[in-house]
Amino acid sequence: MTARARLLVFLVGAAVTAAFFTAACVRLPHFGGSDHPYGDRAVAASLSHRTANVVSSVNFDIRAFDTLGEESILFGTVLGATLLLRRARDERHRRAEAEHAMPTTRLFGALLLPVTLVVGVYVVAHGQLSPGGGFQGGVVLATALHLAYLAADYRALKRLRPLAVLDVADSLAAASFTLVGLAGLVVGGAFLENVLPLGTFDEITSGGTVPVLNAAVGVEVACGLIALVAHFLDQAVELADPEPETGDH
Repeated sequence: MTARARLLVFLVGAAVTAAFFTAACVRLPHFGGSDHPYGDRAVAASLSHRTANVVSSVNFDIRAFDTLGEESILFGTVLGATLLLRRARDERHRRAEAEHAMPTTRLFGALLLPVTLVVGVYVVAHGQLSPGGGFQGGVVLATALHLAYLAADYRALKRLRPLAVLDVADSLAAASFTLVGLAGLVVGGAFLENVLPLGTFDEITSGGTVPVLNAAVGVEVACGLIALVAHFLDQAVELADPEPETGDH
């Protein structure tokens, strides 16, 4: 495709996007007004589905199909990075050297790692009740594991990071979101339709499929980020450029 053809395709796409964006903005309520139709509907849906956290109700109930797309973007990012950063044939593997962290760094890392893990699990498990959820909790969980790298060294991180298991867990968690949606399609007649008991409002078992989808996203985000960072760390720590060929000329 020539540069002129690419420019033409871009201009056509930009014009269509601008037309739809303008039409959507025209129908928005006035800034500072008291009419908030989407917000009112979102709060009402959250209360009726026994989900105390309205944001999680929007993400995993009202627009759960969009959340599936966002989760798939992260999964595709990890998959692409895995393919691009895999060890090349001419790269040399070198053993990671032991690193010496400051005693205070070791202490704080050892103390914060279990605390951060607990906080991450808490944020994921209570996403339907309080601010947080699978995306935020998954990031906290991934951060907790890498405290071992800061407090000790890369070899300690590798012992705590079964990369093959995390890759499988990442794939299963991403697939489970779709499977829950298909279960709703088969049982409830619509993709991602709630098919579980709603439970009691403001309790951890409330929200129907919201906590299930929340947990799937938490596992996928945590495993995906750990795997993503692992490939970059492998490139920086364990892989080296090929040795230059030597010979008489």
